Amino acid sequence: MIKTEQDFYTAVEERRSVYGISKEKVVSDERIIEVIEHAVKHAPSAFNSQSGRVVVLLGENHDKQWNITEAALKEVVPAENFQPTAEKMEAFRNGYGTVLFFEDQSVVKSLEQQFPLYKDAFAPYSLQSAGMLQYIVWTALEVEGFGATLQHYQPLIDESVQKMWGVPENWKLLAQMPFGKPTAAPGEKQFNSIDERMKVFK
Repeated sequence: MIKTEQDFYTAVEERRSVYGISKEKVVSDERIIEVIEHAVKHAPSAFNSQSGRVVVLLGENHDKQWNITEAALKEVVPAENFQPTAEKMEAFRNGYGTVLFFEDQSVVKSLEQQFPLYKDAFAPYSLQSAGMLQYIVWTALEVEGFGATLQHYQPLIDESVQKMWGVPENWKLLAQMPFGKPTAAPGEKQFNSIDERMKVFK
C-alpha cells in the first residue's frame, strides 16, 4: 500500500500542467515505478477489462522519446516556423522521465465480441478508463514532488515508438506525459462558475 501525508483533496487541487521541469532527482526510480504500478493496478475500467497499458521511460530513453517526436515534427512543420516547436521539445527533454499511455485494442475487440449488445460503447469506455489512469498517474506524480503535462503527438510518432521499445501492435498510443522536478510554478488557474457546471437535486 502506498502511503502519503498529502490528503486526496489537496492532491487533486495541486495537480496542474507544469511545463518548466528539470532532470533533478526527486525520488528514486524504484519509487516512480512503484507509484505508477499502483495506478495501473487500481485504475477503474469497464467490465474490469484492465485495458490500460503504460511504458515508463527514464534516463536516455526519456530523451529518445522527445528526439523521436522532434524528428517527426520536423517532417510536418515548416523550417521557418520550427523554433517554437524545438523549444517545446527541449523543455520536455529537460524533464526526468516520460510515461506513455496506451489502450490494448485486443481487449477492446474481445469485449465487443463477447457483448455485442454494447459493441459501440466499448471504444468510449476504453477512453474513459484511459483518462482515469492518466489522471491517477498525473496526480500521484504531483504528490511525489514532480510536475507534469499531458501531451498528444500520436499518431505521428506511433510507428517510431513501437519500433524503438518493442511495443505490441495492439497497444494504441493515446498520450505522453513528460515529468520532472518543477522549475517554475504554473500560472494562476481560472475557474468558471460552479453553478454553470453542476446541478444538484434533492
